[in-house]
Amino acid sequence: MHSFQDLTIQFGKHFSKEHFPQQPHKLYAGAKHILEIGGKRIRPVLCLMGNELFDEIHPDSYEVGTAVELFHNFTLVHDDIMDKAPLRRNKPTVHTLYGDSAAILAGDVMLINVYEHLNKVQPHYKQKLLAAFNKAAIEVCEGQQFDMDFEEMEPEQVKYDDYVNMIALKTSVLLAASLKMGAIIGGGSDYNQQHLYEFGKNIGIAFQIQDDYLDAFGDPEKFGKQQGGDILVNKKTFLLLKALELCNPAQHTKLKELLASNPDDKVAQVLELFHDCQVDAWAEREKERFQEIALKHLESIAVLSARKQPLMELADYLLKREH
Repeated sequence: MHSFQDLTIQFGKHFSKEHFPQQPHKLYAGAKHILEIGGKRIRPVLCLMGNELFDEIHPDSYEVGTAVELFHNFTLVHDDIMDKAPLRRNKPTVHTLYGDSAAILAGDVMLINVYEHLNKVQPHYKQKLLAAFNKAAIEVCEGQQFDMDFEEMEPEQVKYDDYVNMIALKTSVLLAASLKMGAIIGGGSDYNQQHLYEFGKNIGIAFQIQDDYLDAFGDPEKFGKQQGGDILVNKKTFLLLKALELCNPAQHTKLKELLASNPDDKVAQVLELFHDCQVDAWAEREKERFQEIALKHLESIAVLSARKQPLMELADYLLKREH
């Protein structure tokens, strides 16, 4: 069995090859740019881990992992256009460098390449892999639309359960599907595949809660982002939505005033309100709740406990990180 860190190195070597030709330059330079600015490559490594949970890693897992990573980066290119984001991982976004039209086409060609890789796997499970991937890909698009819809709504109009569902669709289902596709390649039963999928889905939700928490309360030097970046742009997060539920009328009024204004100490004032409403403690409990659900699904998978250890260590690493 390999650790997440070992498989990250292995996949990184596999993925570092050239994926696109040279011409037309603006089309393929944009696609190359988003891949070159890096990332944790979590999703493809989960595919490898899902495979190894049941059997030795098959070369098809690298093809599927490559497909998943290309798809993930395709979504980032298009998301950045929709968000009008100038930076991604502190580097200029594709549309900033090459224009919206070239960035849209770069994303499109990446998506087409996804199916080139999926088409290389063994025929006897190709249809199951395609079905799992297509379901996740559609749900990611649904999650993005929900996210954009929520941006146009007042925070009180966004129900907590609807927000959790949006996060599951936008973020978690691709993590879960990566594990499931690895399990399909590894020969895991439908029963085991479903439990592994639910493990990934719930870890993904817990991961987002942790991300929201770190944006507000994390050490900026460790987290690598400005503290309270979500607060400054009034982003709807787990913390904000729960604070509006938990705070008393006076705190509610104050929070609404802060959302409608931009004082120099806005972050400090909102964080103080979060503390007073005990949202920070709630976030820790909520993260642990989803983590416990995930681990129960992992426990239900019918393989030796030793084979599950790398996934348990990965969950612990992701949910106790400070960056």
